Amino acid sequence: MKNSHFFRLTVAVAALTASFQTMAIESPSAKASALFAGGCFWCIEADFEKLPGVIEVESGYTAGPTKNPSYEAVSAGRTGHTEAVRVIYDPKKVSYPQLVEYFWRHIDPTVKDRQFCDAGSQYRSGIYWQNEAEQKAAEASRDALLKSARFPVIYTEVLPASTFWPAEEYHQDYYKKNPIRYAYYRSSCGRDARVQQLWGERK
Repeated sequence: MKNSHFFRLTVAVAALTASFQTMAIESPSAKASALFAGGCFWCIEADFEKLPGVIEVESGYTAGPTKNPSYEAVSAGRTGHTEAVRVIYDPKKVSYPQLVEYFWRHIDPTVKDRQFCDAGSQYRSGIYWQNEAEQKAAEASRDALLKSARFPVIYTEVLPASTFWPAEEYHQDYYKKNPIRYAYYRSSCGRDARVQQLWGERK
């Protein structure tokens, strides 16, 4: 009887342990977020979703004072916001510094208040840190890039994060919902050509 009871107890403990492990994997602590602005959010969203370790990317607006901004107001430059993305990722598979390095290689940091064919402060590039570790990583990456003398100046802002406002639903996964229109826009905007010119590579 004791052996039978011990066996049942062992099975129960094993099941409970497995349950806790599953909960840990699925818990919010298994995910982290990062905020970046790299011009048209359709494009930077598409770029980040190709990176292993990234779970999902959401298009939106940030770094401005206006509450509940609309696309029309942001794109007209009336809100102070810039088009941005919130990257949800698995820190066990990709680190924040790796996200920052990936980000640099998909934007043009040499221009102020624009990215590629889109001009205006609503298209400025930025890294918006959410804690001290992110701040140090972002600033160290920017400083190393400047020290390398690859670019004489970097206009990408590195600032503390403010409220991220998700964009309208039709903007989310735009490149998947409207592949032909998206491909035409990206090509005509010269994004990939300029990135390759700046970085000498295409990822």
